[in-house]
Amino acid sequence: QVQLVESGGGLVQPGYSQRLSCKVSGSRFSPNAMGWYRQAPGKQRELVAMFISGGSPRYSGFAAGRFEIDKDYDKSMIYLQMNALKPEDTAIYYCHERRLGAWGQGTQVTVSS
Repeated sequence: QVQLVESGGGLVQPGYSQRLSCKVSGSRFSPNAMGWYRQAPGKQRELVAMFISGGSPRYSGFAAGRFEIDKDYDKSMIYLQMNALKPEDTAIYYCHERRLGAWGQGTQVTVSS
């Protein structure tokens, strides 16, 4: 059974950067079926960034130009580099494997001074 474990969340000041990691285990690593989502308090879960087969990663409008999704085949991990963070980026960030419909437990990112 696939397991996704996120890490790297925490408290960060506005304008600073944070890097999230997602470790995949229990299944074949298929980064092209993976992405990052987030859910802020009182809001629906939304796409942040995702890999797609045969093309460049897809980013939501708020993430384009500030966030970057990456992968490491050797470590079976994907990453989300977040730059120029804003208070409105505060949310729980989830790793998602859409081929299997799997979600991680999420990691809290709080952007505040």
